Amino acid sequence: MILLIENANQLITLQGTMKKARTKEEMSNLQIIDNGSVLISGDRIIATGTQASLREDYPELVSQAKIIDATGKVVMPGLVDAHTHLVFGGTRENEFQMRLNGATYMDIMNAGGGIHATTKKTREASFEHLYEKTYEHLNNFLKHGITTVESKSGYGLDWSTEEKQLQVAKKLQENHVVDVVSTFMGAHAVPAEYKNNPDVFVDIIINEMIPKVAEGNLAEFNDVFCEKGVFTPEQSRKILLAGKEHGLIPKIHADEIEPYEGAELAAEVGAISAEHLLVASDKGIRDMAEAGTVAVLLPGTAFFLKAESARGRLMIDEGVPVAISTDFNPGSSPTISLPFIMNLACMNMGMTMEEVLTATTINAAYAINRGHEIGSLEEGKKADVLILDVANYQQLQYFYGMNHTHTVIKNGRVVVENGVLCSELQNVTD
Repeated sequence: MILLIENANQLITLQGTMKKARTKEEMSNLQIIDNGSVLISGDRIIATGTQASLREDYPELVSQAKIIDATGKVVMPGLVDAHTHLVFGGTRENEFQMRLNGATYMDIMNAGGGIHATTKKTREASFEHLYEKTYEHLNNFLKHGITTVESKSGYGLDWSTEEKQLQVAKKLQENHVVDVVSTFMGAHAVPAEYKNNPDVFVDIIINEMIPKVAEGNLAEFNDVFCEKGVFTPEQSRKILLAGKEHGLIPKIHADEIEPYEGAELAAEVGAISAEHLLVASDKGIRDMAEAGTVAVLLPGTAFFLKAESARGRLMIDEGVPVAISTDFNPGSSPTISLPFIMNLACMNMGMTMEEVLTATTINAAYAINRGHEIGSLEEGKKADVLILDVANYQQLQYFYGMNHTHTVIKNGRVVVENGVLCSELQNVTD
């Protein structure tokens, strides 16, 4: 299939970012082509340029192409959500009510709620139930223009359930059009049965779970929740280094609730990303900038927990490559609207409209080791393209809380048109 998207008011290419995530002023350079066009053959981008230049340079391909008219619209790379807890059982709307009444995140967790509540529901859920539920979540992501999603386990805290989550994600990667990139997060919390012996659970993760994840090729990354009352920096270091020995790339939930040297640890162990970072120290931010660790910031989580947001403006100014994500999960950020998260990043973290587009495309792609394949519209990259029903990219943030997705092209195939999913995605299929 050959496609030619043409006549876009603005074509946001983000070209020139094939080697590393963008930092500082680079994050504002969107590489926009007015009256832009994209030529696609199969699942790859052939070229970008003006309508006239592509028709002149590729007459034979253009003569065979299906034309998609993007007049009056913005065309950009498909969005990348680099931090989600995609596969889970149950919901936790009762905890939202508790927080409205004054309970904190750790109050709820210590009372048996939080991660532990979802762990119970996920352990009880069948593979089929989790698969069907998550399939529908992916459909909703796609309708919001998100073409690649990272998926963390961590709602099992025992091997059988962790494996179940990872196998669900693996099957969805095979069957659903959205790309699902898996992260093992057995170190999401200390299960109740090891509350008084957390080091025993750490040893189980290191000696039993991580080798099985690697052997089964169930995940690319290994994540840990480094937080007071969860895993110490010393325990987190052991878990991340053990994962590296088995080929799993480190990620870390760092400095979310209290400063705990998580950002510093991310830089030390060579983590590809550090996530949350609401209370990361100045030193940790500088260390991450020097190491090139991507900060995956989650303004929706701070918003939903009524907490101060991470210092995104400072991180960018200090040279940290910044991505932003939904942190889709049942407790602290139950949303799949990455466009709304972009608006929160502008309003609550001091990021610009240009920076949030970079943070949800090319920088998010680098946070999950996919910057060479997705996140920008460049020759040879995957044809993951989003057409927005707005006249310019500023309107994406100006008209907030709305879904502006008109058309989504994934791997060179139209999968959302006029905001509607293609028919084969309407129902869960094996």
